[in-house]
Amino acid sequence: MSEHRIERDSMGELEVPAGALYGAQTQRAVNNFPVSGQALPSRFIHAIARIKLAAARVNRDLGLLDAARAEAIVAAAEAVVAGDHDDQFPVDVFQTGSGTSSNMNVNEVIAHLASRDGLTVGPNDHVNMGQSSNDVIPTALHLSAALEVAGELRPALVHLHETIDRRAVELDAVVKTGRTHLMDAMPLRLSQELGGWSSQIRQSIERFDSAMLRLCRLAQGGTAVGTGINAHVEFADRMARELSQQTGLSLSPNDSFFASLGSQDAAVELSGQLKGLACTVMKIANDLRWMNAGPLAGLGEIELEALQPGSSIMPGKVNPVIPESAAQAAAQVIGHDAAVTVAGQSGNFQLNVMLPLVAHNLLTSITLMRNTAWLLANRAIATFTVREEHLSEPLSRNPILVTALNSVIGYDAAAAIAKQAYQAGRPILEVAEEQTELGREELERLLDPAALTRGGIPG
Repeated sequence: MSEHRIERDSMGELEVPAGALYGAQTQRAVNNFPVSGQALPSRFIHAIARIKLAAARVNRDLGLLDAARAEAIVAAAEAVVAGDHDDQFPVDVFQTGSGTSSNMNVNEVIAHLASRDGLTVGPNDHVNMGQSSNDVIPTALHLSAALEVAGELRPALVHLHETIDRRAVELDAVVKTGRTHLMDAMPLRLSQELGGWSSQIRQSIERFDSAMLRLCRLAQGGTAVGTGINAHVEFADRMARELSQQTGLSLSPNDSFFASLGSQDAAVELSGQLKGLACTVMKIANDLRWMNAGPLAGLGEIELEALQPGSSIMPGKVNPVIPESAAQAAAQVIGHDAAVTVAGQSGNFQLNVMLPLVAHNLLTSITLMRNTAWLLANRAIATFTVREEHLSEPLSRNPILVTALNSVIGYDAAAAIAKQAYQAGRPILEVAEEQTELGREELERLLDPAALTRGGIPG
């Protein structure tokens, strides 16, 4: 049996692997773009298939597509959405900037699957009816990203937020030395430190919720250049309703298809929010690494869960592997955003021509942040223990506590006490008792680290 078969398209004949479900246009793209060896994410392909499924139903209901072909397309598209044929979408990410190759790849696979029992389904005339790659690909980009944000990223961030809040409540009584410029500063409670992380994550969730409003506005119906040529006048609204029913999202046609095709502003916005989240993740990861540093020669404030040996040569060494992984994922997302920014300004007239890159980077970044959020929550924040002995002794000798005396003895006198206490390695309370007329009981009240975490001037 031959390893290939002959397929035809508007450019002529071409050999295609005998077992492939796709046709000539897909094979041309495979031949033309041996760039990265990396195909577009399956979630993006599934989103294109959802569009084909919805279009078949809408065109049937409009009387434009016969019921037999419509149902065959629906069944084939459902199989693609289910992931049954993920190996049939080999086109490289770095392909034609409109994503036409991937749109035709899906059209050909669905047409092949739907053409059964004497029924002929065409990839262009039937599967792609009322559509253009120029509105399908931007729609699939928005749809796949919105599904991932709502169904995967947001739940992970909510879990991370709840985990941080739970640990903050558990550790509210723990007082530690604050740090600015990595140097000793005024004390705070560990719950306050974690509360900062919690607020960052909560505000990230709020920003994603806002970005979703623009992400759920679709290009579908604009067809080739935004005018809607070859699409029924009701196609856009019906498609949005059908896709909303499929996904549970609140989708609608964009108020300007020319904007949807010529720009990728909503995708750039979402990428920016992912970059913002990456900065938050980097901050939390680095805080955890510093707090865990040591355990003897560093800060050693907390002990992260031991997950694996940390060295191939130093026995007993354990490293903060989850925060390190998180920091690397965050760095990658920041890099992806730079590429999406370049891609976002690559719209010329009626089409942006870096759509596959945008789709790939957005979906990859969402996956990185989703998985990282779960790991930080479950394998770092939920499981670290506090080494209170490493917190209490430095806190008692922290010369910066003298800040609380500024309003009583003045800045210069307080600075002199801090300098002497630091040089002698003595508790600030002892030196202040010697250098001021304040009694010990009054000094203990003024210099109580726990009281100082409440802010304000002690009454």
